[in-house]
Parts: sequence; structure tokens; C-alpha cells
Amino acid sequence: MRLTVLGGCGAWPTARQACSGYLIEHDGFRLLIDPGYATFPRLLDHITPDGVDAVLVSHGHPDHCADLNPLLRARALSGIPASPLALHAPHGALDAVLALDKPSMLASSYTLRPFWPGERFGIGPFTADTWHLPHFVPNAGLRLSAGGGASLAYTGDTGPSPDISRLADHADVFLSEATYLRTVPDPDDAPYLLTAHGAGMYATRAGAGRLLLTHLWPGTDENAALEAAKEAYNGPAAVALSGLVWDAAAL
Repeated sequence: MRLTVLGGCGAWPTARQACSGYLIEHDGFRLLIDPGYATFPRLLDHITPDGVDAVLVSHGHPDHCADLNPLLRARALSGIPASPLALHAPHGALDAVLALDKPSMLASSYTLRPFWPGERFGIGPFTADTWHLPHFVPNAGLRLSAGGGASLAYTGDTGPSPDISRLADHADVFLSEATYLRTVPDPDDAPYLLTAHGAGMYATRAGAGRLLLTHLWPGTDENAALEAAKEAYNGPAAVALSGLVWDAAAL
């Protein structure tokens, strides 16, 4: 299993960092997770639009799915032969982004495969286990496993939950939302967002092999986020920056 980070900025992209977006590859199958704002150009640094085999979305906020629109446009309108793209997402999560164009324009470019968080299903060579994690909208925590035993856990966007430790239990890599450093400044948001320090605590509880911090608030000092995480986690850790690659085969 190979992970390539396309972006990991929360809320909106910056000049150097796209929003959430991750390309996962195994046995030649390419799965795109959370094509958020500005991830489509980063995707094109690695593959052509017809090279994506399936898309998996954690929730419907645009910083996690907005760039599905240019991906589908490229597949439907550019003359590139491409079969309908399987879109796996919680029920209703993609309604807004799919409504950006008239239905007939993109209808042949995708097949919608909705799921309820908590379900297990297959995507190509991957088994996807999902958890309902707390956020402002329905959000699915995702755990992907593939042949050879490699596993990747991803929170999507979430607040504190005991299910995070179950999601990340001994995962080879734990990709965790870390919007803030040590505290969520608005108490009303605290049930729905995590901190870098909190991500480190969950990584330790889960016995995760590696921690990647993502969804940092724009402008957050990356070294400060790592420092906060490492106060609670002593394993290898990094910030999910565009271009970062994790390869299970290299371990």
C-alpha cells in the first residue's frame, strides 16, 4: 500500500498547500480519498484523470470533496476514454458537488455507491471499514486494509471519540485531523474537531505505527503541531504536506 498526500490544509487551501486529498495505491489500483479544494492540480502531478479507479469521501464539506467536480469534468468532457468512476461516500454527502453541473453532463462519468458510516465494503483490492465519528455533518472515519496486512486509518474530520482508538488500532499509518495545537478555541466547536496533541494521544492509545497530522488550520506552524503531537506520542510523526509519500513496502 502506498499513500501520496495531495494536500492536508483545513478549511481553505493556501499558496503552498491544498486541502485534504490522498492517493492510495495497491496492486495497480488507484483510490482517491477526499478530493478537497486545489487537490486536482496536485493529482495531475502523479496521474491523468482516467487513472483514478475509485473515489472515497469521508464527508460532504467542500474542503474534502470540491475537486471531485473538475475530476469528473475532465473524465466526461476531455475525450479521454474512461469508465464510470465509482464514488463511495456517506448518503447525501456528494449531493451539493454533483449538483454543480446539469445531471446529463456528468451522468455517464460516475456511479454513486453511498454507504452508512459503520458499514464494511470492498473497493478494488481494499477492504474499507468505517466508523461514524462526530463532526458538524455526518463523517465516516475510514480504515483501509489490503493484501500483505498493510493498514491505513483516517479520521476525516472529527471531534473526540472512543471510536478513534478502535479505528486506528495498530494501523501502520494513522492519518488524523489536527485542526488546532492543544485546545479548540471555540467551546461550541470542541465536540467536532481535534488537536495535534489529541491526535498524538489517540495514536498512542491505538498503538499506531506512524502518525500523520492533517487538516491543520491555514497558517498553523507545522513544527508547533508536531511538537504538540509528540508530547503525547513518541513514534514517528509528520505533517501531511503535499507530495509526502508513505509506502508500506519500504518499511
